Amino acid sequence: MSRADIELKLVNKRFGKIEAVKDFNLSVERGELVCLLGPSGCGKTTTLRMIAGFEAPTKGRIIIQGEDVTDLTPNKRGTGMVFQNYALFPHMTVFKNIAYGLKNKKVPRGQIETRVKNALETVDMPAMEGRYPRELSGGQQQRVALARVLVIEPKILLFDEPLSNLDAKLRLQMRGEIRNLQKKAGITSIFVTHDQEEALTIADRVVVMNQGRIEQIGSPSEIYDAPQTQFMADFIGISNIFEGTFEKGQEGRPSHLRTSLGLEMLIGDIGRTSPSKTLRIAVRPENMMISLQPPDEQEINRGYNVAAIVVENTQRLGPVTQYSVRFETGDKGIVHSQYRSMDRTFKEGDKLWLRWPCEACLCLKE
Repeated sequence: MSRADIELKLVNKRFGKIEAVKDFNLSVERGELVCLLGPSGCGKTTTLRMIAGFEAPTKGRIIIQGEDVTDLTPNKRGTGMVFQNYALFPHMTVFKNIAYGLKNKKVPRGQIETRVKNALETVDMPAMEGRYPRELSGGQQQRVALARVLVIEPKILLFDEPLSNLDAKLRLQMRGEIRNLQKKAGITSIFVTHDQEEALTIADRVVVMNQGRIEQIGSPSEIYDAPQTQFMADFIGISNIFEGTFEKGQEGRPSHLRTSLGLEMLIGDIGRTSPSKTLRIAVRPENMMISLQPPDEQEINRGYNVAAIVVENTQRLGPVTQYSVRFETGDKGIVHSQYRSMDRTFKEGDKLWLRWPCEACLCLKE
C-alpha cells in the first residue's frame, strides 16, 4: 500500500500560450518535507497553487491521502497555506487571527480557546494572544501565521516562500523553527523557495524546477554532490564547467578530458561514454586545492589532477576565500579555500599549483 500523502500525476498548466508547468510527476511520503526550488518563473508557485486548489491544472490529477482532489475547492482539500506576506488581519488580535479558521468551521467556543492556546505553545508564543500584528516582530508574525494554519489540523502544510520578507539572521532562525515544528507535528509539507541554501537546509528532498519541468529530484546531498545537468551545476552552488573531448584510458589508466584550449584532466570511470565524444565536466570549487608545491608523481599516480595556475582575482566571502585562476592553457576556474587568519592569502599574479581528485569530476548530461 502506498504511503504517499501527495501525488501529482502528469500535471500540466497553461496560461494562454504559455506552458507554466509541464508533465509534473511527484510523490510525497507521509511526514516528508519536500522543497520546490528554482528560479523565478520556473513554475514552482503555480504547482503549489494547484495543490492548494487556487489554480486548476490544464491536465493531470492531484491526489491527497488517496483522494482525487483535482476538482475540489481549496476548503475541501485539507490543506493549510503559510503565505509570503503572512496575511494576518491587522485589526484582529493574535488570538482572533488564529481562531478565525476554527470559527468558520463552527468549532465550539471552548475547543477554540484550548486549540488556540495549544497552537501558541507550539510556536513558542504563549501569553501573546492579546497583541495585534503591528506589535509583533516579523518573526513573531510568521509564527502567528504558522499557528493559524496548524490550529485547523490540516492534512498537508504548504509554504509559499514564507521567509523571503525576513532579514538574513531571522531567516536562519525561522528556518530551523519551521523544520522542527513540521517534524514535531508530523505533517506532510511542501515548501516553495528560490533560495538554494534554504532548500538544502530544510528539506528531506528537493525538487529543482526549470522552465516548468522537473530538472532533478533528490536529497539535499544528492542535489549538491551529484548535479546531473549543466543547469543544476550552475544553479545549485558554484561549479567549474569544463567542456572537451573524452579520451578513454588505456591499460588501467583513468580516462581523461581534453578541452579545446588543451587542458587535460583525469576524470576516472564515467561509464559508457565512447572515445572522442564531447563531454561537459563539473568540478566544485571546494574540491580544488591550491598549493605552492609543484606536482608530485605519486599524487598523479593516485588519480589526482595537478596543473599550473596564475591567480587573477581574490575575494573574501565570509569564511571562504574565492580565487579566480587561469590555467597555462588559458582555461579558467574558481577555487574556494576555507579562510583562516593564520594562513597565507594569495594575490593577483601569484603562480601556483592546483590539485583535484578525478573523483571530483562530475559528468553532466547533455
